[in-house]
Amino acid sequence: MSPARGATRVVVAFTLVGADGRTYASPVPGTLGGHRKARLYGRLDCPSALRAIARGGYVRERVFFADARTAVAAGYRPCAVCLPEEYRLWRDAGLANLPAASSGRRAGGRSSRSPRLTSSPAPCREPATPRCPAPV
Repeated sequence: MSPARGATRVVVAFTLVGADGRTYASPVPGTLGGHRKARLYGRLDCPSALRAIARGGYVRERVFFADARTAVAAGYRPCAVCLPEEYRLWRDAGLANLPAASSGRRAGGRSSRSPRLTSSPAPCREPATPRCPAPV
């Protein structure tokens, strides 16, 4: 049946992030949510994300993905809370130590956030490892 003459048809579009890190309109909602600045993704019912949203944070930086493959291609990592197995695989693969994964770099070398102003890290109390380099 066609719409009545003069009636407007409402098309709902959802904004998702693609594999290139750019947003696009989609007729279907995303299956995963993420945080733009933290560069992580997880389930839409993630307890950690829901707590952050309830506190009033997170919402402005919220992004959505069609699937996990797209989120990873866009440079996001799995959430340790709601996707523990995926997070463990990501961490064990050594991807946590890559500069691009932790610095917020997008495709093309553009940064998604301003530089951090932090003090020097606390000295390690473990033997020298990739996570805890030897003191200089």
